[in-house]
Amino acid sequence: MSDLTVTKIRFHHGTWEGVIQNAGENGLPPDIQVLYQDQPLAEGISITEGSTSSEWALHITIPTQAICDGVQTFVITEGRGDGQKLASFSLIAGEATVDDMRAEIELLRAELDMLKRAFRRHCLQTS
Repeated sequence: MSDLTVTKIRFHHGTWEGVIQNAGENGLPPDIQVLYQDQPLAEGISITEGSTSSEWALHITIPTQAICDGVQTFVITEGRGDGQKLASFSLIAGEATVDDMRAEIELLRAELDMLKRAFRRHCLQTS
């Protein structure tokens, strides 16, 4: 089991940013791999020194081929050993959002607001 932990900082301008903690104090960056569609990303991964000797900043630039309809999932794993999963994140775009529960809730809220306005208008007209 790995002692590494990955914490998300933000997702901004096509780059996922996080912090790798408990990376040891040997001065070497941790061996991290990012999988997309079960294949390791060849480029777009940057690991730089953090604020302490046991922290490293992780920047993952989303490849352009991953920006498409559907749900795209990225898995951050430890590169050595058994490749234990440390974290993951997903992008949801296009047609997949139609079936997404959040989109359904937004649609229900909009319909509820429309019904509330119609009911209030009806109450004013009949009183």
